Amino acid sequence: MRKLPAVEDARAIMTAGMDWSVWKWLLEQRRVREIADRATDALDQADRKAKAAWSDELKRAYLELADEDDKPKRARRESSKNKEERNSIDPEIMLTARRVKEADDAAECARLDAEDTFDEAERQLSASLAREGARKALETYDLREHAIRKSEAAARSG
Repeated sequence: MRKLPAVEDARAIMTAGMDWSVWKWLLEQRRVREIADRATDALDQADRKAKAAWSDELKRAYLELADEDDKPKRARRESSKNKEERNSIDPEIMLTARRVKEADDAAECARLDAEDTFDEAERQLSASLAREGARKALETYDLREHAIRKSEAAARSG
């Protein structure tokens, strides 16, 4: 995965933000959010591009896993057609899809946590929470890039 300028800009602002006072955060919060949103959009686009190169079987395996997460446990009774479709997917491809899905889920949880931390920092006017949000945002970028690299590797191997 090549470096994305929007993500590098976000990394720079988040790193600088680790030393900001509450007033600096208040003055810069809108700009920080805009830069972070651009980074998220760039990562989303890179992720879509990586997954577009996947084989149809890998896409189907990933969608199966995503569907599992969306269904309540009591509604997961599989029909015979669903079982046949799942059994027709190569176990290695299903394992690859599961690894990518786990990386995607970890990155998404981290992103939501960082956003919640920034929201709380704004409510409390807390520079320390804003710095914690910046640290979490930096971690999120690392996790997203890791997940995208897994997606790219899956496209090359599948």
